[in-house]
Amino acid sequence: MSSHRPRARDLGIKIGRVKPGRYNAITDVAGVRVGHTTLIEGAGKLVPGVGPIRTGVTAILPHGGDLFLDKVTGTVLRINGFGEVTNSEQIHEMGFIEGPIMLTNTWNVPRVADAVIDWSIARNEAMGVDTWGISPVVAETSDMLLNDIRGRHVTREHVFHAIDTAAGGAVLEGAVGGGTGMTCYDFKGGIGTASRKLPDKLGGYTVGVLVQANFGWRPQLLIDGVPVGRELQRYKPLRRKSENPPEIKTTLDSGSVIVVVATDAPCSYRQLNRLAVRAQNGLARTGSHTGNTSGDFVIAFSTTRRKKHFADALTYHVEQIVEQGDLINHLFWSVVEATEEAVLNALFKADTMIGRDDRVVAGLPLEETVDLMRRYGHGHVHLP
Repeated sequence: MSSHRPRARDLGIKIGRVKPGRYNAITDVAGVRVGHTTLIEGAGKLVPGVGPIRTGVTAILPHGGDLFLDKVTGTVLRINGFGEVTNSEQIHEMGFIEGPIMLTNTWNVPRVADAVIDWSIARNEAMGVDTWGISPVVAETSDMLLNDIRGRHVTREHVFHAIDTAAGGAVLEGAVGGGTGMTCYDFKGGIGTASRKLPDKLGGYTVGVLVQANFGWRPQLLIDGVPVGRELQRYKPLRRKSENPPEIKTTLDSGSVIVVVATDAPCSYRQLNRLAVRAQNGLARTGSHTGNTSGDFVIAFSTTRRKKHFADALTYHVEQIVEQGDLINHLFWSVVEATEEAVLNALFKADTMIGRDDRVVAGLPLEETVDLMRRYGHGHVHLP
């Protein structure tokens, strides 16, 4: 679960040139809230459909009002399509998102989507009677390396809890929520987040990113340009002599990632697509090459570009950023930098986990990482 382990900035690793927001989290975008349900049960040999369980669900709410009646402009970008984001075609067609954004594992998607429908119709008597109903947005990565994925252990109550407990402020990171059983660069991965705050002269807009990181091959891992993964290629956590964990083999194609980008800049659907494309650059700066069987998607939305479900006129006026000069480039930089740092935070915050069949996935070793950063010229990096 999210632990006492430090985030990247706690060690002096400061990514990029744009300053982070107060919490360095997606919740720095006003109104955005995040909630998790984390499921960790059982140990030992896998009993398909029973356990051990290392999974969960995460909810991202774009604002605190009625998300169906007051929709946000949004988009879904496919980097590599070995995966799914539900109802992405409707988002492409209409240009808005009308409910919470949910992250979970691959086989939990239908159950999470069904629960989101239950949660939504309980709060809106018009759905399915006088108007259409919510089209749930659920994204996934696979946690079958550590979790009994066949058990599909996320229930309706777990989904409700993640949505209903979603809050602003600091966000739990690491092995929590949808990221509970995830692996990143052959280390323990999961949920990570970061943000960037533009200068007041550029509108003071905020860009926040949250990732569910479950991708990468260890030799690829870069931390602020340092080839940490290559240097730690043979690293294994210390174990008692009596313990003999099984060998875990990964491939160049293994894993997936979901990137959620939020901003209070008034961006159109097309402009959000331009921002979403830049998330791929942030992933690449951590070492990702986007493998053949990688499900890599970006979900982006603007909290200030809204659309009412029931229109009260034939036209409406909207504000939109100007795509020239420093403003658009700072937004691009912010997406790149926050995506890179969110992945690093997912790595730094996740502890070693023992999952199904006593498989061990090591947390990123902090002392060794700090030593490597300093050896490669980052003398300011240190353990807190």
